[in-house]
Amino acid sequence: MQRRTFLTGVSTLAMVAGLPRLSMAQDIPFGLTPGRPFEGTTINVLSVVTPQFDGLRLRDQEFTELTGINVEWTFIPFGSLQERVNAEGIAANGTFDVVNYLDSWGPPNAHWLARIDDLMARDGISMDRYPPAFARSAQYEGETLGFPLRAHAQLMFYRKDLIETPPETWDDVIRIGGELAESNPDIAPLALYYNNDGNRQNLFIWINFLWAAGGRIFNDDFTAGWTSDEAIAATEAYIALHTEHQVTNPNSLAFVEQDARQSFMQGNSAMIPVWWWAYSGFINPDSSTLTADQVGFVGMPSYEGTTATYAISMPFSISTYSQNQEAAWEFLKWLSNPDMDRANAIEREVGGETIINNVVTHVSSLTDPDVNAANAGIQEAAYDSLRNSDIMPQIAEWPEVGDILSAAIAEAAAGGDVRELMMAAAEQSDRVLRRAGRIQ
Repeated sequence: MQRRTFLTGVSTLAMVAGLPRLSMAQDIPFGLTPGRPFEGTTINVLSVVTPQFDGLRLRDQEFTELTGINVEWTFIPFGSLQERVNAEGIAANGTFDVVNYLDSWGPPNAHWLARIDDLMARDGISMDRYPPAFARSAQYEGETLGFPLRAHAQLMFYRKDLIETPPETWDDVIRIGGELAESNPDIAPLALYYNNDGNRQNLFIWINFLWAAGGRIFNDDFTAGWTSDEAIAATEAYIALHTEHQVTNPNSLAFVEQDARQSFMQGNSAMIPVWWWAYSGFINPDSSTLTADQVGFVGMPSYEGTTATYAISMPFSISTYSQNQEAAWEFLKWLSNPDMDRANAIEREVGGETIINNVVTHVSSLTDPDVNAANAGIQEAAYDSLRNSDIMPQIAEWPEVGDILSAAIAEAAAGGDVRELMMAAAEQSDRVLRRAGRIQ
């Protein structure tokens, strides 16, 4: 009933959206509703812990001054966020008006996340302001669930003081790794993360190989698509970085992404393929032993002549259990505006606190000369990476299937037979999706 009431209100407001605007509306930025109709409302926001969102929190007094709406933030570490989001969906009590989640968690929770397409149309907002992969990551079955306010492209980071010419292909990575093993035996060439951590992180680089080989996660009928000869060969190539070529950090079997980043920051690994947001930490003296002069970045290496990358996002959505959905929409309009996106990657101090953040999600920010100048041009590199990016399957069963794949990848990296493991994973996946009715 709460959702129906909200959407009915949206339809009514949409009818008046075509009428001439009051002159007062011209003075209200970001498409916010004039007249402060929600003054005195407090909205509660559930968010992941990150400097990017600290920067937004420290600016929210502007939103309160414009609208009279107060904002209370609750920050949760990423490792605990999925459990908290799932708990909110089960409780159905509207504790949080706005929730932040990983895109692949969206489909299983879509039944309680408000669709915002009508609201965007009313207020003149288009998902075209985001790169296509980012936009798709916040959508489900053709409808928009929220805005991808934290979203990432993959890049290859490397030690400029150790590697003169960065890799363009995975064969280059293997060659450079061999050279580094001779010249710098105390530094592992490559930090990867094969651990089956419950967040499916060991699929993030594997999927570059799969897609570049022309493989797919699912066929059109939702049967497993990773069992073709090309897909198996690509998976074997990914695993061989560790088992055959031995260019990975010896601890990569135990590494999750955070461990791999720490290995790079501590000077124990010379290359790491990871999300672009990591750059700010790599050159931050409070978290890294490296300096900006030592850290370089390029696009992800190609496999068999093709580069294909994975993009990810953490959208903000409105809970349909919220009693303050209209006020929450005002907040999302303000939170996602392009001016905020740009400023949050340029300004290094907000409200007296230091903020080091290079993450932007709007095309206008990714291509902005000032944003790039403030961040060593990493946005331009990320935008180029996003030209060949896709996202994980947006189906409710993906977390279960992804866990099956993640377990198979971890076992293969530990020395298991790749073909046997991937075929077995396909059988398990088919059973899951047959039970869900996707495979007939």
